[in-house]
Amino acid sequence: MLSRLMSGSVRNLEREFLCTVRLLDDTEYTCTIQRDAKGQYLFDLICHHLNLLEKDYFGIRYVDPDKQRAVVLNHVNFLHTAQPPFTMCLRVKFYPPDPAALKEEITRYLIFLQIKRDLYHGRLLCKTSEAAMLAAYILQAEIGDYDPGKHPEGYSSKFQFFPKHSEKLERRIAEIHKTELIVKSWPSLLLVRSAVKAVGHH
Repeated sequence: MLSRLMSGSVRNLEREFLCTVRLLDDTEYTCTIQRDAKGQYLFDLICHHLNLLEKDYFGIRYVDPDKQRAVVLNHVNFLHTAQPPFTMCLRVKFYPPDPAALKEEITRYLIFLQIKRDLYHGRLLCKTSEAAMLAAYILQAEIGDYDPGKHPEGYSSKFQFFPKHSEKLERRIAEIHKTELIVKSWPSLLLVRSAVKAVGHH
């Protein structure tokens, strides 16, 4: 009897795996999933954890055994296509074509983080002028409106917006932040609007 119980416990452990999901703010969400679970199950767990209702813009990404990125776009892929231990990422599948239609602040914030990430890693390709505007919105979201009492000369150099950039572009980012972004709207929504205008939606 004991051996059967132990055998059953081992089989249950073999069917369950620890899954770690890296969120867009670089925190991690960890849960236990069944070996035959579908992507939709994991995705629903993450959305519940984040209280994320506008789900269509997001998907789960993992790196397969050949080090190739894959995205569970339709959430029907079996998780056993990846190898345990499961480490996956929540990412934005596409930018919203009409950012004003976003209803939830958490949605705007997560898309903001994705734009920031894509810009930093050089995946968001756009004109230099548009890149400067996007970076200025990120700067505003990080430190608020320009305040000469708080933001001395060279204050923007503390932030890394791109894989690399020139001093000229850095000065332009600070100039936009100082003179063009005195706004009352939440910067994340404005950033999303600018990104959509600059590069279109994915």
